[in-house]
Amino acid sequence: MKKLEDYMNDASVINEPMPIREIHAIRLMIYDEIKEMSPKEINEYYMKNFEKVQKEYNFKVLS
Repeated sequence: MKKLEDYMNDASVINEPMPIREIHAIRLMIYDEIKEMSPKEINEYYMKNFEKVQKEYNFKVLS
C-alpha cells in the first residue's frame, strides 16, 4: 500500500501549493482504497472511518 508521501510526489499534484497538494494526495489515496469496492463496502468504509474520528474527537452528530 502506498503511503501519503508517495501520493504527495504524484505528478498530478506536485505543482500544487502545499495545502492543496496534501488534500489532493489524500483524495488520491482514498480513491485507490475504494475504487474496487461495491457501494455497500464503500458505505461501510466511510462509516467505520467516521466512527473512528467521532470517538477520537468525542463529538456527536445532531439530527
